[in-house]
Amino acid sequence: QIQLVESGGGLVQAGGSLRLSCTASGRTFSSYAVGWFRQAPGKEREFVAGINWGGGITYYADSVKGRFTISRDNAKNTVYLQMSSLKPEDTAVYYCNTVSLVTMTAVGRSWGQGTQVTVSA
Repeated sequence: QIQLVESGGGLVQAGGSLRLSCTASGRTFSSYAVGWFRQAPGKEREFVAGINWGGGITYYADSVKGRFTISRDNAKNTVYLQMSSLKPEDTAVYYCNTVSLVTMTAVGRSWGQGTQVTVSA
């Protein structure tokens, strides 16, 4: 079982950019599809983006298409989420987890602490 730790969140003005990192422990990281999810206050956690084990296939929620880019570096056991043209509605705690790219739902049973992204108007 792999463990994932999120980092890179912060406070940014609308229109700005941030890059989140999801770093994994475990030698089998490159075997897993990984996704980013987010949860805003008072809302359910939602899928944001996913990437297959090799990095050649990606999926995005409609709300972030064209603004966010997911990528991975298996040599560094890390998945990234480059976020651009940020909007106040992107404000949330962002989490990563192993993911099913069929259902766009998390496969891993546990969640990390996440990283807070706050976008000011």
